[in-house]
Amino acid sequence: MRVFISADMEGISGVVGLNHVSPEHKEYERFRKLMTREVNAVVEAAVRFGVKEVVVNDSHNTMDNILIEELHPRAVLISGSPKPMSMMEGINENFDAVFFVGYHARAGSAPAIMDHTYTGRVFTVEVNGKQLSEAGLNARVAGCFNVPVVLITGDQLTIECAKQELNDFVGVVVKEAVGRYAAKLYPFEIVQEKIKAGVEEALKKVKSFKPTIESEPVEVKLVFYNSSFAEVASLLPNVQRIDARTLWFKTFSYFEAYRLLRLCLSLSSLIK
Repeated sequence: MRVFISADMEGISGVVGLNHVSPEHKEYERFRKLMTREVNAVVEAAVRFGVKEVVVNDSHNTMDNILIEELHPRAVLISGSPKPMSMMEGINENFDAVFFVGYHARAGSAPAIMDHTYTGRVFTVEVNGKQLSEAGLNARVAGCFNVPVVLITGDQLTIECAKQELNDFVGVVVKEAVGRYAAKLYPFEIVQEKIKAGVEEALKKVKSFKPTIESEPVEVKLVFYNSSFAEVASLLPNVQRIDARTLWFKTFSYFEAYRLLRLCLSLSSLIK
């Protein structure tokens, strides 16, 4: 069995604040160790329950957070950015399952630790009329390769959002958010046991999970917080600006929609 892991940072069990996830802050070095430790707990559980190959894609910020020198020896790491497929770099049809580790809720969720959708510039992303989080967007990329998402870890709103957006999966709540920058935290030994139980359940049921596949053609509505973000991204061909902060486009495939969405977000980042 082959497992693909996309690992973000905001949903890691000990993380509650911006200082924990931002490389320019002194606290970051401590929390990238915690991220590596939590990914290792997932890998160790997967190997224990029969997985032969694990690929971990570092998916937070500059995507070079996980410490390769401390990573579980059975895992292969994809590190750095930009990547052609961003948070899903490395996924293909040869995997049996996808795990989302350390994920967070979509923008506008509360209480939720650092809720956002790919970037703090985004207000909402709708695909065929449905608001999606990063889990929802990325699960549909896996669906393009007919691979199901079977495990998601994060706070309780992460799991709640994903249940609205994906087919069935096993959700592991590793912390309980009480606000955007506050959560009830547990000793890592407790978190580790929850992860182990979640991985075991997901792998035992792996054959019953179905990929999340978006109907095509695909219509995307992207709403930014600031009109200038929409202004620059609207320069792309086939992208329509339907009001000051909102872009709309239509594609024949979800994979094409995902790539165009990422391009809109990249262009918006040029505006400070």
